[in-house]
Amino acid sequence: MSTQIAEVRPSPIAGLWYTGNESRLRSQITAYLDNAQIPNLPGEVVAVVSPHAGHRYSGRTAGYAFAAVRGQAPELVVVVSPMHAPHPATLLTTAHRAYATPLGAMPVDRPAVEGLAQLLGQNGHELTPVANDGEHSLEILLPFLQVALAKPFQLLPVMVRSQSPRMAQMLGKALAQTVQGRSCLLVASTDLSHFYPEEVANQLDSEMLRRLKNFDPDDLFAAEHSGKGFACGVGAVAAVLWAARDLGANSVEVLHHSTSADETGDRASVVGYGAAAVLKTV
Repeated sequence: MSTQIAEVRPSPIAGLWYTGNESRLRSQITAYLDNAQIPNLPGEVVAVVSPHAGHRYSGRTAGYAFAAVRGQAPELVVVVSPMHAPHPATLLTTAHRAYATPLGAMPVDRPAVEGLAQLLGQNGHELTPVANDGEHSLEILLPFLQVALAKPFQLLPVMVRSQSPRMAQMLGKALAQTVQGRSCLLVASTDLSHFYPEEVANQLDSEMLRRLKNFDPDDLFAAEHSGKGFACGVGAVAAVLWAARDLGANSVEVLHHSTSADETGDRASVVGYGAAAVLKTV
C-alpha cells in the first residue's frame, strides 16, 4: 500500500537547530544580516556559499553570505547541499511540493526539478526524489533566504552524496542549463573543518577558503584529498562554482570565517564556517 506524501515537507529541525517561533526567528535572522559588514562587491552576485550548522553556531557567518544578496528578488533559488545521511543515490531532491519553516512555505519549482532530472538522465545519472528527509544542511539556510530576499521565490533543492569532481562538474553544468535565462540565485551549503583544535582548524579553513577564492572547483577536491583543507559540502560547492561559471561568474569574494569556538568557548574541538559570494564582474 503506497504512503501519501505530504504536499509540504514537515521540518524535522525547526525548534531544534533554529528557533521555531516565527517572530523570534525573523528578528534573529534580521540581526545576523544587519551585523554583517559586507564590502562593496564589484559585480552581480550569482551565487553564495554559506555554512549550515545550527543558527546559534554558524548564523553569524551565514549572515554575511545572505547580506550579500539582501534585497534581491530572484524568481528561483537553487540550493545545493550535502546529504549527510547514508543513501544509495548520489544526487537527490525533494518529493514534496514545498519546504516549510516557521516563516512560511516555499514552493518547489517542479518544472525546474524535472528539467534538471532530464538533463542528468542524458548523462546517465538520476535525480532521486526523497520524502520526509531529515537533512538539515538545506533547510537551515531557508529562513535566511526568506528574510533577505525581497519577494517570495521558488526552490530547486539538490542534495549531493557524491564526492566526485566529475559528478560535481556534470551537475553544475546541468544546473546552469536548467536556469539559463531565468532570474536565479545559486546557494551552496557547506561547513569547513570538523573537530580539530582551533589553531589547526584555522589553518585548514584558510587553505580551503584560499582555493575557493581562486574559483577552481577541482582544487577544492585536491585540498580534501591531500588533507590540506576540508568541507563536508565540497561536492555541493564545486557544483555551484561550475554552474556559476557557466552563467558568467568570474570571481569569488570570501566574506567571513568563524569557528564554533566563537560561540561555545571550546577551542579544543571546533567546526569551521565560511561565507563567500560568487560574482559576475564587468
